[in-house]
Amino acid sequence: MFAKTQVLLIALAVGMAFGAGGPALAAAATGGAHVSHGGHAASDAPLQLQLDHGKKWQTDAPLRQGMTEIRAAMAEAQAAIHKSSLAPGEYAALAARVEGEVETIIRNCHLTEEADAQLHEVLTQVLDGVETMKKGPARQEGAARIIGAVNAYGEYFDHPLWQPLAE
Repeated sequence: MFAKTQVLLIALAVGMAFGAGGPALAAAATGGAHVSHGGHAASDAPLQLQLDHGKKWQTDAPLRQGMTEIRAAMAEAQAAIHKSSLAPGEYAALAARVEGEVETIIRNCHLTEEADAQLHEVLTQVLDGVETMKKGPARQEGAARIIGAVNAYGEYFDHPLWQPLAE
């Protein structure tokens, strides 16, 4: 899975670096999967999200479905994460589940270029958290990063009935 995430992050970076031509190049990098979410190198920097002229960004069904699944995965594990009782193998399984949803979002989501640029910030943060959850000892920090990204998504993207997770 680690190599797959690296390919996704590279594809995200290619998409951002080459603007409108990036999706085709990124798709080639991932074996033909549609990837339109530009990205940047992993960092601990806070998300740099903006609203769409004061409004939340439009979403599509694949994005809403994937983010709902990521939120559900994190919600199910949240009590154990806070109690420090989630075992390393459970963190790995949670990371794999979240990573799979990100891959599905990348393959199927079609947003405007501007909304896509904002979404890449969220997805990069999620993937940073996934990688941190896979390797100790900062697994809780990785989960917190994903929860922060999930909550930011709800603040900046139009997703009816979205409920943030407690941090």
